[in-house]
Amino acid sequence: MSIVCNNSICMTKVNKAALSERIAEKVGVSKKEAEDMIASFVEIVMTTLQQDGSVTIAGFGAFSAKTRAGRTGVNPQNPTEKIQIPPVTVPKFKAGKALKDCLKKKGQSSM
Repeated sequence: MSIVCNNSICMTKVNKAALSERIAEKVGVSKKEAEDMIASFVEIVMTTLQQDGSVTIAGFGAFSAKTRAGRTGVNPQNPTEKIQIPPVTVPKFKAGKALKDCLKKKGQSSM
């Protein structure tokens, strides 16, 4: 499957409702089924990341979780006071080649 960068999609802000409509039209399912697909995808990604896994979609990108180390910071309300910032796990996304190429083409066409 090749990924094509359609300028109407690349240049439009798409929310969850609009995404489900586009999926429903493209795949030929009901809007409710498309919403369920999106909800399932999000649930699978979140569950996988909670279990220290990663989700990779070839050409699009990879979702993973990374733990940022704890550190000492400064209390913004009292700059002389040091505070301990605990470690925190944050989501990461690394764009795939096809997505990067899509955006490179967009940048070149606007020059």
